[in-house]
Amino acid sequence: MKFTYNWLREYVAVELDPDAVAARLTMLGLEVDAVLPLYPSLDEVRVARVAALCQHPNADRLTLCDVEDGSGALRRVVCGAPNVRVGMFTPLAVPGTVLPGDFKISANKIRGELSAGMLCSEQELGLADSETASGEIMDLDPVEFPGLAPGMPLRQALNLQDTMIEVDLTPNRPDCAGVIGLAREVAGFSGLPLSKPVKIAPLLLQTAVTDRPFAVTVATPQCHRYTARLLRRVRVAPSPRWLRWRLAAVGLRPINNVVDVTNLVMMEYGQPMHAFDFDRLKGGRIQVRQAGVGEKMITLDGVERQLTPEMMVIADDKQVVALAGIIGAENSEISSQSTNILLESACFAANSVRRSAAALQLATDSSYRFERGVDPQVAPLALERAVQLILKLAGGEEVVGGVDYRGGAPDLPILTLRLSRVNNILGTDLDLATVERLLAGIEINAKRLDDQTLRIVPPSFRVDLLREIDLIEEVARLVGYDFIPTNMPSLTMTLPTLATGGALREKVRALMIAAGCHEVINYSFVNPIHRRSLGLGADDAESHPLALLNPLSEEQSVLRTSLLPGLLENVRHNINHQCLDLRLFELGKVFFPAGVDLPREEERLAAIFSGRRYPGAPLLWEGETLVDVYDVKGVVEQLLAGLGLGSGLSVWSMTATRKVKPYAEIGYSLALTNNEGKILGTWGKFRQSVLKAFGIKQEVFYLDLGLDLVGQIDHQVNQVELTACSPESSAFAPLPKFPAVKRDLAMLVPDDVEVGEMLMVIREAGGKLLDQVEIFDVYRGKHVASGRKSVAFAIHYRDATQTLNEKKAEAAHCKIIALLSQRFHGQLREAR
Repeated sequence: MKFTYNWLREYVAVELDPDAVAARLTMLGLEVDAVLPLYPSLDEVRVARVAALCQHPNADRLTLCDVEDGSGALRRVVCGAPNVRVGMFTPLAVPGTVLPGDFKISANKIRGELSAGMLCSEQELGLADSETASGEIMDLDPVEFPGLAPGMPLRQALNLQDTMIEVDLTPNRPDCAGVIGLAREVAGFSGLPLSKPVKIAPLLLQTAVTDRPFAVTVATPQCHRYTARLLRRVRVAPSPRWLRWRLAAVGLRPINNVVDVTNLVMMEYGQPMHAFDFDRLKGGRIQVRQAGVGEKMITLDGVERQLTPEMMVIADDKQVVALAGIIGAENSEISSQSTNILLESACFAANSVRRSAAALQLATDSSYRFERGVDPQVAPLALERAVQLILKLAGGEEVVGGVDYRGGAPDLPILTLRLSRVNNILGTDLDLATVERLLAGIEINAKRLDDQTLRIVPPSFRVDLLREIDLIEEVARLVGYDFIPTNMPSLTMTLPTLATGGALREKVRALMIAAGCHEVINYSFVNPIHRRSLGLGADDAESHPLALLNPLSEEQSVLRTSLLPGLLENVRHNINHQCLDLRLFELGKVFFPAGVDLPREEERLAAIFSGRRYPGAPLLWEGETLVDVYDVKGVVEQLLAGLGLGSGLSVWSMTATRKVKPYAEIGYSLALTNNEGKILGTWGKFRQSVLKAFGIKQEVFYLDLGLDLVGQIDHQVNQVELTACSPESSAFAPLPKFPAVKRDLAMLVPDDVEVGEMLMVIREAGGKLLDQVEIFDVYRGKHVASGRKSVAFAIHYRDATQTLNEKKAEAAHCKIIALLSQRFHGQLREAR
């Protein structure tokens, strides 16, 4: 919204300079984007009086002019304007003057005659555009501009010493889309009275009256008010200079005196208006209605536009003559031949204008205001103002009577403002009289209910005042944000608390990152096709996801029952972007239906491993070795050790007796169980069919661990209670004082014996003397019978209280051999 400082002062006699006004408006919430002096280059241009003329000796169309410039001597200037005459006052640009467009004046010879300056036209001075300029030099009339004298600065002589101020309005303040609205704000903070050009509009008749030369029919609820008046014998001509310059100062192009008046009133009141050539309206009738199917119109910009029934139009008996609230049509525009003018001032529904403007991609000064909301009570005032100005500038006569249709405007809310609430919110100590006075300064009148309460019906131009808090904001603006006390809040300093299960999640996250994995976060809304891609059967709980009632898309229409599909999508995305070595993990919830209750939630950890074992390592040293299922097993062991959950847990191979997940490769699937046999998680290798369904062409290994089982998270209290397995307590152990005895043991056992079970037996039989045991070889082949395998262990024995002798070590070793032979039908493998 642009306006000029002098224009503002016509309504409120503020004495603050433009910069101070801009600062106060900004503090009122009306942010000022620019404060620019108008026509600063005209300070260098002077008023000159033509003293004598003579014909240029070398050119028929040039004249030698001797002009008075206030210096006491005559200055000769060569001029080609046909309207130059002796005695006229005109602008003079002397050498060194820079005119708009960075045009610098210099003394030059023109056809052999020296010209010491230039007599200027309005176009050269930036006071007219190329379409309206006549090419003649500017003739300054002493009657129009009293006090003219040679040498006077032109900006002063033309009363153009003004400043343009531009305000960036927020959508909730349409009342400030006119200069009067901004003047109301200035009057509010300055305490000065607001002077309006029209205070009371004449009473107009309703549309039912038929004894007028024109008629108006409103056939749509989207029109809240429609006022119209008819003027006859109007003389359409260029507007006077003051009107043209005022419109140009705020960025509007002058057209003619009638159209310019409607634009001036729009900028003044914030009320868009339109003028129709009445003689071009078929049947002398205005119809406000929705557009018909297939209806078209050619707008004032010369573009043919296709209309739809959702668009509101103004029409006569045969054709559309305007797109309501946006732009007029060529078939009824005001021209130099127009004599009878029908003026429209209306209030159209904001949402209707907004939809039509968006559909046609057409934004105008009119639609800008209607889209934000126009005050229906201003329509007759703006109409009266336009009538007065047109009669003054274009002559003619007003046809008695007019039309004022009212209907559909929303009711105004009735609000209660409590003084205690105002002071509590703002931290002030205002009294009720002060609050009442501040609000009255911006025309928000209140009625006292008691000494603590006001009853307020917001004015119709304030569409943003809907609640008590809105009124409190108005009080804050008017008091001034700088004058509201600033108090820092008093807070009790406490340590931050983690959300339910937060400690466990953070611990797991840190351990996975330490294992070289990168965390990802996927949406909980997934594609239902994932269950088929994983090969899940009807009896799998994961194949029955919970469907969303209002999904964002088909690809996000169910809640996830597993974290693995999202990670596989991550793998495909990375591989497609040539990132082949991946270690990704996700901590999140999965969801399962629970009848009519809220879905059952489980906290899980899932990870995937693919590509090289040592991503980023030099190929010279580490080569192309790929990850395998034992790398995943190592991560699991590292994770459990970090959580202190090593004891009481077992690793089992998933076989026919222990059901393999449908997406896992048989022979590459392992499970983690507690001492009760309950599966806490699984890991293994994805089947090729699953990877193909996800568009992945390299091997991928997975880990899927239930954190609710490893660390039972109580969702009702903020604590973690480990129930599925017991954590190992962390305690200091002194370094051993006595040496260990190492023995290697190789046992031949049936091929179906699980090595993990053998390790459990060794630990059981070794007792307190067993210090450490690890597998160092599993062999099948030459010298080993078919169906059997050789498993070799490195066993360390140590006595914490004394040096272990050979006899005790041998006894413990023999006990282990005997127990392995008994339990697994094994025999000691002889060295060869």
